[in-house]
Amino acid sequence: MSNIFSFSGRIRRTEYAVTQIILSFVGGIIFFVFGVSLFAGESAAAGAIVFLFVAMLFISWVSLASGAKRCHDRGNSGFFQLIPFYGLWMLFGDGDHGRNIYGNDPKGRMSQADLFGTTASAQAPLTY
Repeated sequence: MSNIFSFSGRIRRTEYAVTQIILSFVGGIIFFVFGVSLFAGESAAAGAIVFLFVAMLFISWVSLASGAKRCHDRGNSGFFQLIPFYGLWMLFGDGDHGRNIYGNDPKGRMSQADLFGTTASAQAPLTY
């Protein structure tokens, strides 16, 4: 798994999906604990609000970072994840084959340009 706090690089669909599922699960547990603490009293609710705020910042940061890396795998800027329903496209759409401007293919595939460029230069005779 790549650095979950970084906005650079590329990740596969599986890593994106697993990250989003885990973040949703953790967020649900945090909201449950927050809801229970509201019934515990005023001092517990004040501490829970601070904890909820910090936890939601963490979850939002990690979610945006994984979304940006998934956008990069598709050859787009990380801002594309702000488009409504683009998360579904990131979840089900295939990434770019080979290297793009954001890095190497996380699946290790090569594009046709990379493949033909490599074989043509390897077979070309050296001339001076």
